[in-house]
Amino acid sequence: MAAHVPEDAMLYADLPHGYVPQSDVPQSDVPQSNVPHAGADEHAARATFTALMWSLSYPGTVYALPALPMNQAATHQDACLSIGRALLDLETSYYTPDAALAAQLAATTARTLPPTTADYHFYPACDSSPWAKVLADMGAAKVGDMLYPDQSATLVVGCRLGQGTRLRLQGPGIARATLLAVDGLPPEFWQLRAESIHYPLGWDLFLVDGQHIDGSRVVGLPRTTMIELV
Repeated sequence: MAAHVPEDAMLYADLPHGYVPQSDVPQSDVPQSNVPHAGADEHAARATFTALMWSLSYPGTVYALPALPMNQAATHQDACLSIGRALLDLETSYYTPDAALAAQLAATTARTLPPTTADYHFYPACDSSPWAKVLADMGAAKVGDMLYPDQSATLVVGCRLGQGTRLRLQGPGIARATLLAVDGLPPEFWQLRAESIHYPLGWDLFLVDGQHIDGSRVVGLPRTTMIELV
């Protein structure tokens, strides 16, 4: 009777003597020169993405964004660009009225689309633009539908945190009502947000302060957060 030949022996029968399947090679024996290492930009994108996810989990809490190289003054545009690099890819789309930022975001391979269909909106300097136009663009942002509420837009808006209008926040992720001070956004903006949200429909919001005294900061305000001006 013919001897039984293990299937794996047959699989490797024609391979050089001493061959070991790659999955069987101890990781310590893999040359480290063959292991790809993340660069500074990838580390920054990961740190930014982490800050964004935490900020949506705990609305109203201020989170730090990765610092810029030394001697480089931060701006709201820089903060928006950092967020864009963390969120955008060739399967996503964006809109921004800021021409310089739009050119930089193009490097993410995401598509630029009108405000009615874009997945992400970036408004780095709202207080330097005509508010009627800005609010019209924001009001056109998609809010999803009852079958696919997740197919809505996310807005990234530049502001100044820690000063200005005081907001009382309540909702999931907030143990008790908390206060957040935001400057650079008019009352009409908050009215527009309230009118745009009919849960589960609506858009999520990131407030970014690229000129915060302690470095760039971000606050997440998902559609589940109730906001009252005080």
